[in-house]
Amino acid sequence: MRGTYRGILMDAFFYLMPLIMVGIAVFMAVAIVRRSAQVRRAWLSGLTAEARCLRTYTTTSARGGDHRHVSTTLHHVYEFVTRDGRAVRFEERNGPPTVIEGDVVTVYYTPERPEQATARAPRPAANTLATAVALGFLGLIVLFCLSFVTDAHAFSDDFGWGDGMSVEDDPAPDVP
Repeated sequence: MRGTYRGILMDAFFYLMPLIMVGIAVFMAVAIVRRSAQVRRAWLSGLTAEARCLRTYTTTSARGGDHRHVSTTLHHVYEFVTRDGRAVRFEERNGPPTVIEGDVVTVYYTPERPEQATARAPRPAANTLATAVALGFLGLIVLFCLSFVTDAHAFSDDFGWGDGMSVEDDPAPDVP
């Protein structure tokens, strides 16, 4: 147990921050796998419909402090009618930039959840590869963070943030 306030803060930094990053990476991995599975189910269901693009819009987000990085996401809102006559409206992110309001596109959907449809053309190999690459990257982040947590004690001792030694504990006397 660390005795100083500074040691407690360093412990919190070295243990909590990487664990929070692991939690975020796991959350992102679950979201990626879930969406990939939804798209794959829609493609494999064999159900298609003609959908009209009702609206397109973009959202922007900025991060990075002084060196701002701005990313833009394109959204499409589609509407189609299922085989049983139900009108369904759904939104899809990062769709093709060539689709504009009023365009008619083919959508793929499952009968159980037509609101999780996709206007993306079937590309199972590309979908699998993109999912694998994203999960591999997130896995590396998780491994790095977990190894950082396991080595945090060694870091804190090496940099003097732990209990350390006092002058009285010095095994080698000072040489004049």
